[in-house]
Amino acid sequence: MDRRDFIKKGLVSGIAAGAATMGVFNINKALGLSEPYTSTLPWDLVAVRGGEPGAMFDMAIASMGGMKQFLKKGQTVVLKPNIGWDSTVEKAGNTNPQLISTIIKHCFDAGAKNVYVFDHTCDNWTKCYASSGIEKAANDAGAKVVGGNTENYYQNVTITGTKILKTVKVHELILQSDVFINVPILKNHTSCKVTAGLKNLMGTVWDRQYWHGNDLQQCIGEFPMYRKPDLNIVDAYAVMKRNGPRGVSAADVEKMKSLVLSTDIVAADAAATKFFGKEPNEIKYLKVASELKLGNMNLDQLRVNRIKAA
Repeated sequence: MDRRDFIKKGLVSGIAAGAATMGVFNINKALGLSEPYTSTLPWDLVAVRGGEPGAMFDMAIASMGGMKQFLKKGQTVVLKPNIGWDSTVEKAGNTNPQLISTIIKHCFDAGAKNVYVFDHTCDNWTKCYASSGIEKAANDAGAKVVGGNTENYYQNVTITGTKILKTVKVHELILQSDVFINVPILKNHTSCKVTAGLKNLMGTVWDRQYWHGNDLQQCIGEFPMYRKPDLNIVDAYAVMKRNGPRGVSAADVEKMKSLVLSTDIVAADAAATKFFGKEPNEIKYLKVASELKLGNMNLDQLRVNRIKAA
């Protein structure tokens, strides 16, 4: 049985427990879909507001039945946060380290053999890993922090069904790990308007300059045709509302104390656009991914669990 068959067949027993956890409601909301909904998870998307990063993840994953719904004992997990910038937590350029630490703990508690953390950074990778606080948080939680700074880490893969991306060099951890967890930070982006889960996947490839030179948003939308993350956790605790993705100062940041969790990367990003007062169809890469049937950006068709943490 492969990983996805395990997930599909092994989650039924978790529905009742997941539906009974804190903040769960509206599970019978009509979906308006043409075919019966068959997911064995209790929710398509969970949105938490009002807590600290780790505590919000605790609530979100509990409402899905726990991390054991996404991995089994002895599996290897790769976490892909945004660690792209030589920037401190206050500037919100990188994923919150407290959130990363908490996710790692849940993975090990669920029986993960190894948890790896990496990013192909924009600034010097050693400075990014240190100044973001993620290297220390991950090491302290027992994960293995790996570089993404040399081409030797990457292997060629072929992508089918796409217009632009045909072959891509992907980090070996994405190729080799059993479970792939995508943990972007939500922020403004001058080229794409909003950056979250789909854009964060650029940090898993080597030749990202090709994307910039060949319709960036089309490439962003196409890339998950190779492999979609098993879980997407959007950090919206502190959101860079201006001058993204690098940011200028803490003045660009607004504390929104929120988190979005979904197995559907398109749905997670669609929900993230709302924090900027935008509609999903305003973001080209979301439309591309939706047209490729990589997920559902129509939030009114989804079972959404909204949890108020405080």
